[in-house]
Amino acid sequence: MFENSKAFSGFSADDIPAAKKFYGETLGIQVSEEHGMLMLHLAGGRDTLVYPKPNHAPATYTTLNFPVPDIEAAVKELAARGIVFDKGADIDELGVFRGGGPLIAWFKDPAGNILSVIQED
Repeated sequence: MFENSKAFSGFSADDIPAAKKFYGETLGIQVSEEHGMLMLHLAGGRDTLVYPKPNHAPATYTTLNFPVPDIEAAVKELAARGIVFDKGADIDELGVFRGGGPLIAWFKDPAGNILSVIQED
């Protein structure tokens, strides 16, 4: 039934203008806004909707992952743009988790949604 459907994903934010600035300017993603909703135009045609929700509560899981060829370079560049990475067990001084599995670094958008940069294979 859905084999030819061009499905897309979405998540909420409590402040669309702040989300637009963060995703468009800080992360450098192409964005568009229509009817008060934000569309992130991600590489590979994977558009993602960010919709307004006044009583927004951030998810407790990662909502969006950005694979990168060099995680250390990406983390350093994002940190220079003001991004603060999670700290904790098995996370190095850069913010990269090295406790098993792929190298990954988590950070949050202005609405508190969890995002990550993850080392490509």
